[in-house]
Amino acid sequence: MVEFFQKAMDWVLQKEQEAAKNCKIDMADIDKQIAYVESKRDKLKKEYEENLSEFEHILNRLHTIKAAQMKCNK
Repeated sequence: MVEFFQKAMDWVLQKEQEAAKNCKIDMADIDKQIAYVESKRDKLKKEYEENLSEFEHILNRLHTIKAAQMKCNK
């Protein structure tokens, strides 16, 4: 399904590029699209960083727990 959306987006972008070469696209529309995609990218990046931070926290706690358990096994 992801591949389908990628191909569809590539097709749409190709059509927009062709229209731009023929001066048939409104610059304001392109600016809106750029702003929208940048906003989505920034949101995903923030979510990714927050999730990554949480995973690092969990891993650090698990390593601490493992170290404590290893002391019990000696």
